[in-house]
Amino acid sequence: MKNVIKGFKLQVLEDAKFIKTSFATYEQNGKAKTWEIVEAHDSVAILIYHREKNAFILVKQFRPAVYLNNGDGMTIELCAGIVDKDLSLVEIAMEEIEEECGYKVPLESIEKITSFHTSVGFAGSKQMLYFVEVDESMKVSEGGGVDDEQIEVITLPLSEAKALIYDESIAKTPGLMFAFMWFFDNYL
Repeated sequence: MKNVIKGFKLQVLEDAKFIKTSFATYEQNGKAKTWEIVEAHDSVAILIYHREKNAFILVKQFRPAVYLNNGDGMTIELCAGIVDKDLSLVEIAMEEIEEECGYKVPLESIEKITSFHTSVGFAGSKQMLYFVEVDESMKVSEGGGVDDEQIEVITLPLSEAKALIYDESIAKTPGLMFAFMWFFDNYL
């Protein structure tokens, strides 16, 4: 996917839809303290293993915050989404798998791995991590997300996954690296 970014600039955030910035004041061990916090939605992420291809199904997408730090902004990530609907977490995961990656999976085939907190220095949002196996009979679309998300679905052979974990030239999330390690500890 060719990614051309022009006119990138930072501005004051007004009328935020997905986050809220706050200034926390508190006392810790008798000492007054302050901290800047971003209140953000919790999320779900799904490690998708394609049985027939012996590969992971991942997403590649542009992230403006990463662009600010590396001038490219493209990341390799697990299929994921924020918790902003009146559905169970596993139902949100099922929707994200279809929207982003194009696979319709039965709800009962999605397995919970664990949950953890992300961006703990400033946000502390909780992410629920799931696992699902797919095959070509479950493919219903090309994926790519909704609302102009511009998500590219990529297939990463298992034989290349460990190298990706340690490749510092590729922007990726800690959740992706953890999920790969979980898979290698539990499925191989």
